[in-house]
Amino acid sequence: QVQLVESGGGLVQPGGSLRLSCAASGRAFRLGAMGWYRQAPGKEREPVAGITGGSTNYADSVKGRFTISRDNAKNTMYLQMNRLKPEDTAVYFCNAYVYLDDNIIPKSYWGQGTQVTVSS
Repeated sequence: QVQLVESGGGLVQPGGSLRLSCAASGRAFRLGAMGWYRQAPGKEREPVAGITGGSTNYADSVKGRFTISRDNAKNTMYLQMNRLKPEDTAVYFCNAYVYLDDNIIPKSYWGQGTQVTVSS
């Protein structure tokens, strides 16, 4: 099995920055595509940013403000969030497609989520 653990959430004022991390741990695994999602109270979970190999993609609402990256040596993904707005307030989840052992079909894993609150 593989575990994804997010960290870095918290309370920040509008215009501030936060950096989220998502660390994967386990045995005999290889990470495929990864991404960040968020869910605000009363709303559906929505994609924020994704990274596959060297390619990245972003939701229109965060383009130019958020940057997704990964360190494959550390099995860790990051989300640098700048110029935060109150509407960015949500629980942020990381997702990863994981190849276990020698399987060629990846399995989707989710982290437990980390709260980001943007408020003055």
